[in-house]
Amino acid sequence: MNTLWSTYVQNINTLYSSRSLRFADKFKEKYLRVFVIDGKNRILEIGCGPGALAESLHSWYPDAKVYGIDTDSNFIAFARKNITGAQFLEADATALPFEDNSFDVAISNTVSEHIEPLKFYGEQYRVLKENGVCIVISARKGINITAPCIAEETEFEKEIWQRAGEYFVDYLKRYDVCQYPQNEAELPLSMQEHGFKNVTTEYITVNLTPDNPCYSKEMAHAMINANRLCALDSVDILLHVAGEKITAPEVEELKRIVNAKYDKRIMLYNKGIKQWDTDMSVTMVVRGEK
Repeated sequence: MNTLWSTYVQNINTLYSSRSLRFADKFKEKYLRVFVIDGKNRILEIGCGPGALAESLHSWYPDAKVYGIDTDSNFIAFARKNITGAQFLEADATALPFEDNSFDVAISNTVSEHIEPLKFYGEQYRVLKENGVCIVISARKGINITAPCIAEETEFEKEIWQRAGEYFVDYLKRYDVCQYPQNEAELPLSMQEHGFKNVTTEYITVNLTPDNPCYSKEMAHAMINANRLCALDSVDILLHVAGEKITAPEVEELKRIVNAKYDKRIMLYNKGIKQWDTDMSVTMVVRGEK
């Protein structure tokens, strides 16, 4: 049983909520335009996490069979319990439990940077049918503006984060987080070097701004609470990262402060007091064919 990622890197609820927003139906047409996989019958998501993208793929391509694999047992258990229309397996992206030439599409979201390219592309090439499509989704830099009521830090917060800061670099290495990063030129070159042809790149922007009137109250609240979950995860990880320097009572106090800030942000939204905080992401989509 492997639960390292969901325990120490990204919490299930945080990852599911953030991905559900980025792959919401509101942005469906942007993805369909660049995926170009209409008529494909078998889709495999590599590193599916708790299943948010697989859930959207099933909705967008209802005639296709969608499969998701991940090494984390907690992610797969969550996906099997909560996501309908897709099959989920606990499996390693570098040793896929599928026969050669068995899928029409292999797709991954923010996975390539964690796996050595030869293994990452090699297995996808093996399981894809002739003319099968490989799609690599990669998060790029965006625009992140935090609401003033959240950005303002108490002296307690500043002192805690300063005390823990030096531990985070070793922590990321310990769990093989982003050990194979590639820039916007290297990523398509790597796909091409590992056998794929007709490689293309596209960029999709997703504008998550709660105060934008194009979003419903429900979706605006979801944006704010997704950021809340991310902030709380960062606090929870402190005991794993810097347990020698941070105490459990300090973590609980920090969580209380975080929740108070996000409660205030929702209160301001409900009162119509706009903050115009935004999380505008730029997503790179690299597409190649076998």
